[in-house]
Amino acid sequence: MEQNMHKQLTIALVAHDRRKADMVEWATYNAATLAQHKIICTGTTGGLIQKAFKDKGIEADVTRVNSGPMGGDAEIAALVAQKKIDLAIFLIDDLFAQPHEADIQMLLRQCRIHNVPIACNRYSADLMITSPLWDDENYKPVEAQYVPFSRKPSKKKKS
Repeated sequence: MEQNMHKQLTIALVAHDRRKADMVEWATYNAATLAQHKIICTGTTGGLIQKAFKDKGIEADVTRVNSGPMGGDAEIAALVAQKKIDLAIFLIDDLFAQPHEADIQMLLRQCRIHNVPIACNRYSADLMITSPLWDDENYKPVEAQYVPFSRKPSKKKKS
C-alpha cells in the first residue's frame, strides 16, 4: 500500500511478542509509506523491522528504544507527552497478561490525553496511516476538553 504524504510524521511501532510477526508483516506491507517518516520502535520490535527492511532493501529511519518490559513503552509514552509522536501503532496481545501492564496502560492513556491517534489492530493502522487528513492544511485536530459534566435536571417553568 503506497501513499505519498507530504508531511513527515513520527510514528511509534510497538508489538507484544505474540504480535511481532503481525507487526513485521504490516510494516513490510506499508514500507513505502513508512520509509517517508521517522519510525520509533520498542527494542525487539524495532530490530525485527530493521532486519525485514534490510532484507528487502528498504531504507527507513528506524530508531529503537528499550524493549517494552525494560521501559520502552514508558519511553514512547514520554515522547507522546512531549508531543514528539504523531501516530502510534501498538499491536497488543490481549490473550495473555503482560508483566509490564502498567506501562502499557500509561502509553494508551498518554495517547488518549494528548490526542495522538493509536491503532491497536492492523485494520485501524491501515486506516490511520492512509488518512488524507495528515496533509489537509485545513484540518486541525480539536484538543480534548476535560470539563465537569453536570447532570442537574432542568427546571420546568411554571405557566
